[in-house]
Amino acid sequence: MTVDVSVIVGTRPEAIKCAPVVFALRARGVQVRLVSSGQHAELLAGALAAFGLEPDVDLQAMTGTPDLPALTARLIERISAELKSRSPRMVLVQGDTATTLAGALSAFYARVSCGHIEAGLRSGRLDAPWPEEMNRLTADRLSSRHYAPTEGARNALLAEGFSEESILVTGQTGVDAALWMAARHDKAPERLRQLSGRRLIYVTAHRRENQGGGIASMLRGVCAALEKYADCTAVLAAHPSPPVQQEIAKVQHERLLVIEPLGYGDSIWMLANAAAVVSDSGGIQEEAPSFGTPVLVARDVTERPEGLADGFLRLVGTDAVRIESALSDVLGDDGLRKRLRSVPNPYGEGLAGERIADDVARLLKT
Repeated sequence: MTVDVSVIVGTRPEAIKCAPVVFALRARGVQVRLVSSGQHAELLAGALAAFGLEPDVDLQAMTGTPDLPALTARLIERISAELKSRSPRMVLVQGDTATTLAGALSAFYARVSCGHIEAGLRSGRLDAPWPEEMNRLTADRLSSRHYAPTEGARNALLAEGFSEESILVTGQTGVDAALWMAARHDKAPERLRQLSGRRLIYVTAHRRENQGGGIASMLRGVCAALEKYADCTAVLAAHPSPPVQQEIAKVQHERLLVIEPLGYGDSIWMLANAAAVVSDSGGIQEEAPSFGTPVLVARDVTERPEGLADGFLRLVGTDAVRIESALSDVLGDDGLRKRLRSVPNPYGEGLAGERIADDVARLLKT
């Protein structure tokens, strides 16, 4: 059975950032098959459910102990079989995960046009983030349509020799999703309501390059800042990865509240209401500016320089002293949020999904 477009997702961020595109395509009468690779099945299902979506098929590629080479091989095998059985006219992948890479390569092998949502992001270092930088470089090479979130991403693609005709600057679909959810979810998470009246610091950490000591150091910096600001509580949404959990267990503070990962709606509420965010996440760097929330990026480089230039982001790495100093500066600047709220989000105004859907619908007619 042939479909118009297969949208392939495997992780929570992919689900969130593809949801606006799926909605917009279906509103235009495009037949969409939403394919879950199963890379992060539980987190993916929860993210899709937040938008009222379910995958049309789950390829269940994550089996046994996580192993990147074996996972990638299974993803290619299972996505290729899925594309062969459904013969889509176009494939869409998003971001920089193993699913993204496998989806783009499977489309290439099947001789199906592939569109890459969030094309052109570059950190300039293959080891940071690892292996995501190589994944997105390769996905771009395998794709015929490049949906760049910013002019900077477009310029990166042009500098690498991609044709101007293959690139469309759309904005970031993650901003679409964040604004959509913020309009529907304006209550504090139940487990955090006892913190009413306190200033909250939202903390997330999961990057592979930060495991092996970096995450623990990052948390020690947050705890040091808590000692200076008694009115603050840090809320750490703990990633379920065993290596991350081991690092979290090394750091404790009476005002460091460790909780399970927040659902997407609760996470957006935190971004909108936190005094500051400390995170190594990519998506948070794009979402938080919509709410004027400052983000300390616990990495040495970022592929999102626009947020740095506009003052929303600060690169702080994982050094505890550096994080404590930067977080103290942010918490002590009473006018910072007001200033940031006066600056437009450099990652878009919430229309990226519409622009991508318009382009896909046009391509399908040619």
